[in-house]
Amino acid sequence: MAEGYPVPTAEVSIEIEVKRSRFIGLAGPAPTIEVARAFIDSARERYADASHHVYAFEVGHGASVTHGMSDDGEPSGTAGRPALTVVAHHELGDVIVVIVRYFGGTKLGTGGLVRAYTQATQEALAVLPHEMKVEREDLILRLPYERYDVCRVALGKWAQIEVVDESFTDDTRLTLRGPRSDLDGLIAQLVELTAGRLVIETPQD
Repeated sequence: MAEGYPVPTAEVSIEIEVKRSRFIGLAGPAPTIEVARAFIDSARERYADASHHVYAFEVGHGASVTHGMSDDGEPSGTAGRPALTVVAHHELGDVIVVIVRYFGGTKLGTGGLVRAYTQATQEALAVLPHEMKVEREDLILRLPYERYDVCRVALGKWAQIEVVDESFTDDTRLTLRGPRSDLDGLIAQLVELTAGRLVIETPQD
């Protein structure tokens, strides 16, 4: 079974109003820190007249992750931190959320700000479409020409593995791409089918 984690596939926006202050929640994919920064810059340009542009992002997922946040002028701990708490505990990885605030004339207080930014972040993430992201690797296999047909049948049963290229000389050379766990499973199978005559190569950069 392929490993992976859910990531956003599109950008969304929601809006809530709290005591005449408008909070616009923008969310989208952030596979890199650069993409997250570009999303933030775009939100600032699009809503240049807003009072605040608070953000929180998570690039990666699980043990390998980079977080970022900003209160953007709101009292410390009332905006970016609540938004990041929601993002960090959500199932999605590679995600950026920007909460744009238009001040409505009434101060919300520390608790009110925390609740508003938390709600806006939750509602933006709730409507964000997503799919599973699976890390894929390339691998080159060489196998005896006479074992090609039986190995190709076995390979066809691994739906997540793609044949990028194949060539035929004295032996058969297959360039494959797929999730690491699936490639390991296929290799074990092909070693048996070729009686140990499978040669594994790592593609050169």
